[in-house]
Amino acid sequence: MKVQRRMAFHFTYQLIIYSILIFIAMMVLFLILISKLMNDDLKRNFHTGALSSIITGSYYENDEIKLPAHWTKLIKERDMWLQVVGPKGNAIFAINVPDDQPASYSVTQLLSIQQTGKYGAYIVDSELDQTYDTPLFYLLGYKNPQLEKLTAWYTAYQQNGLVNEQYREVLLAKLLETDSYLLIVDQAGNSVQTIGDKSSAFNIYEPLEVLSMQQSPGYYDTNISVYQPSASGMTWIMHTPNEPGTFIKQPVFKEIIRVFILVGGSILLLSLAISIWHGHRYGQPLILFSGWFERMGSGLYGEVLTPKDRRKVFHRSGKLRIRYRLYREVIESFYLMAERLAQTEKDRLQLEKTREEWMAGISHDLRTPLSTIQGYGYILESTPASWSAEELQDMGKMIREKSDYMLELITDFSHIYQLKHGGAMPMEKNEIELGELVRRSILKYVNDVTLTDVDFHYEGDELPIVIYGNEKWLQRLMDNLLSNAVKHNEPGITVTVSSGMLNDEAFIRVCDDGRGMDEETIRNLFERYYRGTNTEESSDGSGLGMSIAKMIVEAHKGRIEVCSAMGEGTSIHIYFPSE
Repeated sequence: MKVQRRMAFHFTYQLIIYSILIFIAMMVLFLILISKLMNDDLKRNFHTGALSSIITGSYYENDEIKLPAHWTKLIKERDMWLQVVGPKGNAIFAINVPDDQPASYSVTQLLSIQQTGKYGAYIVDSELDQTYDTPLFYLLGYKNPQLEKLTAWYTAYQQNGLVNEQYREVLLAKLLETDSYLLIVDQAGNSVQTIGDKSSAFNIYEPLEVLSMQQSPGYYDTNISVYQPSASGMTWIMHTPNEPGTFIKQPVFKEIIRVFILVGGSILLLSLAISIWHGHRYGQPLILFSGWFERMGSGLYGEVLTPKDRRKVFHRSGKLRIRYRLYREVIESFYLMAERLAQTEKDRLQLEKTREEWMAGISHDLRTPLSTIQGYGYILESTPASWSAEELQDMGKMIREKSDYMLELITDFSHIYQLKHGGAMPMEKNEIELGELVRRSILKYVNDVTLTDVDFHYEGDELPIVIYGNEKWLQRLMDNLLSNAVKHNEPGITVTVSSGMLNDEAFIRVCDDGRGMDEETIRNLFERYYRGTNTEESSDGSGLGMSIAKMIVEAHKGRIEVCSAMGEGTSIHIYFPSE
């Protein structure tokens, strides 16, 4: 509980700090997103977007309009003017208003401005702000010199709505001064005449295309000015490249974002410093623990702490150092666990020694009487006396079969021990031609007169298959596989054995069309003493055959796979690395 409280306290205040940092970061991102949206609005249409931003940035209090200083500066730099008209039509706020603009407006004038977007020589953007109890009407006026220039050119150079050919070069020279070009389109939107760079000119305008270019000039390479004289039915459209810096970024949240970034950066640096300190504080003990685990994994339970580690963890007085006191209970538990594991390992070694002694003893104790029983079995089977011939033969046969079974069990115990403890009997390996070994194994069963009811087939590559292994053990492997196929199936089956190469691996495949195995038998096939049949039938073997087969394969760095289903036969696949 003490460790839990200490850990909870340490990591809780770290979580609080990181939560504050994440909150500030989210706020900064939110403000940046709002600023971007406002900048995009300005880019779509600078003047209309500017008016909306001006209304958003201003506020009305005590019959007075207050506007941020940067908007006043921008309006003057752009040679624009701003008026805010009150409920009675009089201008209650003005910036850079020219002398020819009135200080109050009638209803007719305001309606005309709202509908036409013009007043005198000025283009006027207007918007009604009803945020406050008192409605306010904002007017943002500016001149369009490009439109004035285009109107003057039409008056001076047109003939029947088109540019007079005798003035074509003069107009072209004036257009090239600003890298502009002029398109004259008919009422269908088709280009009738082009003056200037034709490579970037439009051949035809979609119905809403000109409106989009006027409303959102920031999305296009050029800004357009449109003049539509009613008499000719033609429309003059002048394209002028957008100048760099035409669309400014919205500075409304600049100061707020700067403050948030400053505060967030300070908290980030503080969090990094705390994290580094905590990482060093908590990391050092964890590195120490990893060394303990490594030594314990190697079985060195008596060396939980090396002398160097002990100097790190304990003072000379034997007390824990401050940085390790958080893990006091953990360190004590490590020592206790090491002691228990050491005792467990000692017990395991003793048990292993006892088991091996038991196996050696039972092998020694059973060999002599079993050999005698086997000899009497042959005598009774071959020379009947007072017993009837049939009875004596059955008795002798039973004694011999039991003797053979128990001798086989002892032999299998010995094989398992040799395979499991390679040092007890080193396995000598040589180059072996796998196909020839498999053929010889099958031939032994083909020539067995007691197996006339089993059909054996071999399929193999003509090319030699060379692996590195022990011929004696591989022969035992084939004997186990083939004898299993015969023992555990009804007479009349077909056993097909094949060998070859597959994906740089040598393989042996033993397939039969017998009764197959259920899932439980497949799952336990390689377990020792498991036969999957009636264990009272001694003729079924010791139950160690497939366990030995798997150990032989693994001793040759191979793998064994089984595929079987009830009523569909069994297929055993073995793969060896080729040399």
